[in-house]
Amino acid sequence: MGEAVPLAHGRVAARDAAALPHHVLVLLAAVAAAVVAQGGYYLPGRVLSAVLVGVALLLALRTRPPVGLLPWTCGALAAWAVLRALPDNGFTSSLPTVLALATLAATAVVAGRADPAQRGLAASALVAVGALVGLTGWAAVVFRVPSWSVVAEGLTRAAATLTYPNAAAALLAALAVLALALHTADPGSLPLAGASCLMLVGLGATLSRAGLLALAAGVVALCASTGPRAVLRHLAPAVLGALIALGALAPSVPSAGTSSPVLAALGLVVGLAVALGLTRAARAIRLVGLAAGFAVAAVGALVIHRDRLADLFGSRATTSSPDRAGAIRSAFEQVAGHPWTGSGPGRGWFAFTSPAGEVRVMRYVHDEYLQVLVELGVIGLVLLLAVLVAGGLAVWRGRRGTPLWAGAAAGLVVLLVHSGFDFLWHLPVTLLVAGLLVGLASSPPSGGDAPSSVQQKEKS
Repeated sequence: MGEAVPLAHGRVAARDAAALPHHVLVLLAAVAAAVVAQGGYYLPGRVLSAVLVGVALLLALRTRPPVGLLPWTCGALAAWAVLRALPDNGFTSSLPTVLALATLAATAVVAGRADPAQRGLAASALVAVGALVGLTGWAAVVFRVPSWSVVAEGLTRAAATLTYPNAAAALLAALAVLALALHTADPGSLPLAGASCLMLVGLGATLSRAGLLALAAGVVALCASTGPRAVLRHLAPAVLGALIALGALAPSVPSAGTSSPVLAALGLVVGLAVALGLTRAARAIRLVGLAAGFAVAAVGALVIHRDRLADLFGSRATTSSPDRAGAIRSAFEQVAGHPWTGSGPGRGWFAFTSPAGEVRVMRYVHDEYLQVLVELGVIGLVLLLAVLVAGGLAVWRGRRGTPLWAGAAAGLVVLLVHSGFDFLWHLPVTLLVAGLLVGLASSPPSGGDAPSSVQQKEKS
């Protein structure tokens, strides 16, 4: 192969880079299929991603992959969901929960079978998927693609092919921190710099408050494991480039007006050029360029959009969300009625009265932890905690101080934080990415699976 793969201590020789095994390739195909099929939310996409994960698991089982605690805890929670569903209308209502847990466990097991070089390649493929999602999100706003964008509160929000802005934001934030971590192992990589910038552009175009909060949590986690200096060195150029692109995209955001494709395209090109140029620039030039760039961006935002910023983004610059607050109140009322066993899987519908006096009904409470408490009770929440602990132990035991491990762990932090604000676990793509990140961060398989020189590098 022509290029070296970034690993724990830099690059490995080209002869050490192994091709991706079939089971990992099928997993990546499942991620791509779920991304294209609206996150896998609807039945065709859900079935397709589940079939691909099943094929990947069958291929991996031939090599006796390590299992760990995660499949067992997922199995326990799935069994409780089935038992809880039986008194109501049979076990069929528990099937989405069972399938989701099976997807998470199987993906983690399959990804954990890859050796260090293969994990580097798989991580690079995930970053490429994230860059494409970011680009499609930008295009959705610029060209007003109906199925890829959502109009809310007078604003056009990027949803990409996932068709849900907050899910796209969670995916982009998780993969952005993974790209930043990989960039610390390969500081001059222009593809990683460009991918990071594109994902931040896409994240900004979603106008997701939870996405930005989750990204901040992931960056903090990455700084804690990698060091803030290395992270900020690569984050700052990507952020500056994204701000330039988003500034040019801003006139296209109001749904009542017309989009400005030429301006948006020019801003994207300039933003990417700035991010790439500062990545390769000498330290002094980079610092001066960043300081000047952020100053110009701040002044430009005040001068050009001074009278429009509040109108454009005022509704997004607040933590207030009456509908979600009403759904949360309804959720706790249901919990009070069935605290230990819950109302049953799939039965968590939330009715409330809006401030305008209208009766509203929401399917999800936009907090996956509370959703589990409502549907499966305290018992289900405890079993969910066991799943999270098992996943955390797999990641902790696999810690090697490598950028790949740090990026995968930080990506999981992003998903865990964002799951408190949206129904991410109901989209297979989220579970696929989470399982892949757990597998990439877990302990590599023992024995002779990894190339000898890679094993020596990992031990040094």
